[in-house]
Amino acid sequence: MLDHHDPALEEVGLSSQVLAQGRMLQVRCDEVRLPNGMQSTREYVLHPGAVLVVPLLDNGQLVLERQYRYPLHRVFIELPAGKIDQGEPPLQTGQRELLEETGYTATEWVYLGAQHPCIGYSNEVIHVYLARGLSAGAHQRDADEALQLFDASLHECLAMVQRGEITDGKTIIALFWAEKYLQGTWPAAS
Repeated sequence: MLDHHDPALEEVGLSSQVLAQGRMLQVRCDEVRLPNGMQSTREYVLHPGAVLVVPLLDNGQLVLERQYRYPLHRVFIELPAGKIDQGEPPLQTGQRELLEETGYTATEWVYLGAQHPCIGYSNEVIHVYLARGLSAGAHQRDADEALQLFDASLHECLAMVQRGEITDGKTIIALFWAEKYLQGTWPAAS
């Protein structure tokens, strides 16, 4: 396994300041000592983390969402996901987000892995779960959440990736992980 702490590559924080504080995100600028002894600055975003759910219906279809994303001013196709609340375990976040956004609950949860989508400027981690044994119910979306649900097969989802209809990175990675897991070529993550 990869050693995540290599003194020959590590940068040491010398000072830190908050550039911006939002309700969810914080932007910081740190002075760091580089491995070669020189100094530099690092600007980055602190993020609470998130969970993405791959909801698999009994008929083999996946539940997806169409949602408008303001920073890019367009609608995206995504799998259900949401931020981790302070002190909340990732599995609980996934269960909460699946219910809130889609109305579904699941009897089986398989952890597929964690991804770091923006390592150059954020500490965000996204935990990915496959949810099976789905039961439909009423969604519990926040007042500021507007989305449309639809079903598609994994094959159709991968074709949407190939055609550029699904461009959300976390969704693309989760679809490929789910494909490998469902084919039996990858075990569940630990």
